[in-house]
Formats: sequence, C-alpha cells, structure tokens
Amino acid sequence: MSGGGAERAGGSRNLVLRIVAALVLAPLAIALAYSGGWMWSLLVTLAAIGLFGEWLMIVGASTHVGAMASGIVALALIGFSLAFGWITVALISGILGLALVVLLTSGKRGWVAAGLLYAAAALVASVLVRQDAANGFLALMFVLLIVWVTDIGGYFAGRGVGGPKLWPRVSPKKTWAGAIGGFGGSLIVAVGFAVCDLGKAGPLLLLGAVLSVASQLGDLFESAVKRRFGVKDSSQLIPGHGGLMDRLDGFVAAIVMASIIGFLRRGVDSVGSGLMVW
Repeated sequence: MSGGGAERAGGSRNLVLRIVAALVLAPLAIALAYSGGWMWSLLVTLAAIGLFGEWLMIVGASTHVGAMASGIVALALIGFSLAFGWITVALISGILGLALVVLLTSGKRGWVAAGLLYAAAALVASVLVRQDAANGFLALMFVLLIVWVTDIGGYFAGRGVGGPKLWPRVSPKKTWAGAIGGFGGSLIVAVGFAVCDLGKAGPLLLLGAVLSVASQLGDLFESAVKRRFGVKDSSQLIPGHGGLMDRLDGFVAAIVMASIIGFLRRGVDSVGSGLMVW
C-alpha cells in the first residue's frame, strides 16, 4: 500500500473509532447530565481525577506519588462537597489540596499545581452550571452541543477544505477552515435553541460564538502543553480520541467560561439561568 493509501486507511479507521466512541459516550454523558445531582457530580469528579492524572503524565510528574494522591483526595472532596452544596467546604478542600500538592512536589511545582487547578476548575464549573434547578440541564446541554458541534465541524471542514494552518507550531493539523467550520456550527446550535424558544436569538448567538472560541482555544492550549513536553496523546483511554484531556480540552475551557458568565450574571446558585435567561 502506498504512503497516501496507508494514511487514508488509518484516517478512516480513526474516524470509525471516533464515531463508535462518541455513540457510546455521548448518550451516557447526556443521561447523567439529565439526572444531575450526585450522579453528575460523580461523573465529573472521576473525569477531573483522570484529567489531573493525565496532566501529571504529560508534564513528567506522575512519579510524584504524594502530590498525585493529595490532588486526587482534594478533587474527591471538592466533588463530594459540591454534590451537597457545601461551597465553602469545597473551597477549603481545594486550597488545602493545592498547598499539599505544592509541598509534596520535588520538581515542576508550577506545572503540577497548574494541573490541579485545571482539573478543579473543570469540576467546579461543571457542577455549578448543572446544579441550577431552573435551567441547569438546558445550560449544560447548550455548552455540550456547542463543544461537540465545534469539534465535529472543525474536523470535517479541516479535512474537507484544508488550506492554511491555524497555528502550525502548536497544532500542525488544525486549519483556519476547520476553525471557521466549527465556529459556524456553533451558531447553528444557537439558532436551533432560539427556534425552539429556549432562549433569545441575539444572546444565544453571542454566547455560542464565545463558547466556540473558548473551546477551540482550550484545544490549542492542550496541544501547546503536549508539544512543550513532546507528547502526542494524553493517553490511549478512549479509542480514536486518545485520552480524557484530548477529548475534554475544549469542554473544560467552554464550561469554565460558561460558569464565569453565568456566575457574574446571576450568582453561584443560578449559574445556568445566568447563561440561558437574558
């Protein structure tokens, strides 16, 4: 088989794996998001622990057992506290956990601490957006769909159109066509929500645009970290996708941005409404 044929065959196999993994994982995520409460908190807590572990592997700090254990315990306590609405306990757990991680790390303290902050931010934002009884599920689905469509649109537009690279030094495969395709897809999601009378068109379009850009920046951020340490995939946990960070990098950035917007508009108890009600 020629080099081009082998590359196309490998790309086709990878696409099939991506589709199969998505067909399994997406319904599970939606079901647990709909359930909310401790089930959603458990899922995102486990995901956050996985993100922290993969981050440590990427930066070459996975041998720092004490720091890893302290971070895992801190994330578990944060998730448990948030599941019961104990915001103050979650905050204290995070601060103490970060202090222990720094103290127990013999090298790369900044990178290890950044990994815990990255995972904790994803965990806290995911729970705060969903816990709003009035609009939490709607807001979470909006963020998830924006991220998924941005990723799918970017993948197919990038492969189908090609063209100039977006940031070749950091991510050689990403193109401007892919970025624009993903961005356009996010606007379609926003229009769909407005058509279904799930929000006002103007704010939803603006929010969709902001979250799509955040998602793509999150993807580039993870690529930059991996390139800094010469790593291709964060792990091989998810077939066709790599690791949790490879799959959730865009979601982490988008959900954190969404939680900040919702919090600034409505406060900690109504983050979801802060996103969806204008």
